[in-house]
Amino acid sequence: PCMAQNHPFFAEGEDPKPTDQQWKKIDHLSDEFDGSTLDTNKWSADPGAKGWGWIGRPPGLFQPENVRLQDGKMQVTVRKFDSPKVINGHEFLYGGAIVRSINPCQVGWYYECRMKANQTEMSSTFWLMTDDTTKERQELDIQECVGRLSKEAASWARGWDQIFHSNLIKTTKGQPGKVQIQGSIQTETKNWERYYVYGAWWKSPHEIRYYLDGKYAYSLKPPVPWDQPKYYQMAIETYDWNPVPEDGGLVASGTWEQRTTQYDWVRTWKLEADDAPISDR
Repeated sequence: PCMAQNHPFFAEGEDPKPTDQQWKKIDHLSDEFDGSTLDTNKWSADPGAKGWGWIGRPPGLFQPENVRLQDGKMQVTVRKFDSPKVINGHEFLYGGAIVRSINPCQVGWYYECRMKANQTEMSSTFWLMTDDTTKERQELDIQECVGRLSKEAASWARGWDQIFHSNLIKTTKGQPGKVQIQGSIQTETKNWERYYVYGAWWKSPHEIRYYLDGKYAYSLKPPVPWDQPKYYQMAIETYDWNPVPEDGGLVASGTWEQRTTQYDWVRTWKLEADDAPISDR
């Protein structure tokens, strides 16, 4: 709907806002991707920027050059390297990317993107993460899927090419193990067949409500307060549980469209009192 600019994308009757409040867009965490280059006041495609150390999960390497803006979309195209790259003792065979927000996301806000997944064995994702300086790291995954299942995919991964899947993951530096809770529902089509709107309302430190195409899907309740500021992460990566085949699969042989995850927009909203002056809305 053309009104989607003024409030989050909700189906009729699904908007959870209190009657005395309105949604206000947070511009520095929203982007229609209409330009020709990534807005560096909002996003970074450099995996090492701002103290982030993660350059990808081998054999998938995050590379800024795989991200571009075109046709009003942010497009991330995966590829197989002509020859392996060895970095810090790890071998990388495939190029993906990660785009992170410069600005932090906070409790209480609503997060959404319109995304069409790539069709390959690699992922298409939309999530939030604390920065690398925090001892207790909290991850708030809104959407995580793959384009197609590898013959060697883990048995639990069946259906991950047609899924709305979310995680809350907590890890503590210097301590083994992690706490993870997750939710998922099946999407109407494979994730790459059309655009879906993936959304989450970080309602409180104790509840995150997830929405698919503007309809409530499920809630996750974290085991500890999910209250730390987090940053958007849009990562196209490889997984050991869905390994790219030795011949490179669709990462190597796919068309540009098959190999490309497309983000139509990212929008972030906060609630404010309905009596705010019109000029502030």
